[in-house]
Amino acid sequence: MDDKDRELLAQLEGNARLPVATLARRLGLARSTVQARIERLEEKGIIAGYALRLGDAARGDRIRATVLIAIEPRSTPAVLARLKTLTAVETAHTASGRFDMILQLAAKSTAELDQTLDAIGEIDGVKSSESLIHLSTRINRLG
Repeated sequence: MDDKDRELLAQLEGNARLPVATLARRLGLARSTVQARIERLEEKGIIAGYALRLGDAARGDRIRATVLIAIEPRSTPAVLARLKTLTAVETAHTASGRFDMILQLAAKSTAELDQTLDAIGEIDGVKSSESLIHLSTRINRLG
């Protein structure tokens, strides 16, 4: 990956819907060169895909939370399989430190969030959990 690839990725991170012609003009490259770079970055897995990111106006009715969970040794696969069935769980990351996994949740109501937290606590292999309810977003570099 060279500097032009990094610049291309920065442009796409800002707006993945930019036309290739616009990208080419901004990068000072031929349209076909930019298209070839995008295809190469996709093939290498550097660009993993394109997705819709909803803004706060669309997600405003969601209550968001981060949940930290400690898991019994060798229980991660079973815990993860159960977490996949809980629709409020948006992401799950393994972690180092006191907790083994970090979950991002989004629920339509406090009742739904409460049910999800109860369900997480009841999963065989979950030793403990700590919940952090998101109140407001002060910095968001993801979009």
